[in-house]
Amino acid sequence: MAIKFQYNKTSLQQLEKNLKMRERSLPTIKSKESALRVEVKRTKDEAKKLELQLENEIMSYRSMVALWNEFTPELIRVKDVHLSSRKFAGVMVPLLDDIEFEVCPYSLFNAPSWYTEGIELLKQLARTGIEAEFAGMKLELLEHARKKTTQKVNLFEKVQIPGYKDAIRKVKRYMEDEESLSKASQKIMRTNLEKRKEKEEEAS
Repeated sequence: MAIKFQYNKTSLQQLEKNLKMRERSLPTIKSKESALRVEVKRTKDEAKKLELQLENEIMSYRSMVALWNEFTPELIRVKDVHLSSRKFAGVMVPLLDDIEFEVCPYSLFNAPSWYTEGIELLKQLARTGIEAEFAGMKLELLEHARKKTTQKVNLFEKVQIPGYKDAIRKVKRYMEDEESLSKASQKIMRTNLEKRKEKEEEAS
């Protein structure tokens, strides 16, 4: 990214202002990146744990596969998933508050005795599945925010801050050269005037 500037005092002031702003912001952005990195790792571990838990639950229910043939799948459904959100390191992060299930009425006398337990097992399975899915979505969101923050840190640290410093150095050098040149030309003019004055005095 080429930094645009002019060789004058106004441009120099603007460059210095932009540099200060970036140097002040950098520690905050770095701490945000660090916090997001930790949260990404924590969410990744949580997602893996939930996926493993889901696999284990499915495996443990396989022994009941013959009984599930007697079960009516329409008996239970996920009615609602309650979400909220909180700000973490400047990023809005979704939170899974509750999962609401709807169980259709069934006859306790006519249905097999294991139906009530089966409904609870299905609830647990659905809950773990939704939590695992949600953790994956949350991870994607945090990973995206972390990548953007890392890009900003790199942009400030490796491109913009060195770029502004270089531009400031160039403008200062140019202005110093201009000043030296101006002083030198003033000195030459003064010397010439003095010589002319001396000649005029000699002539008179």
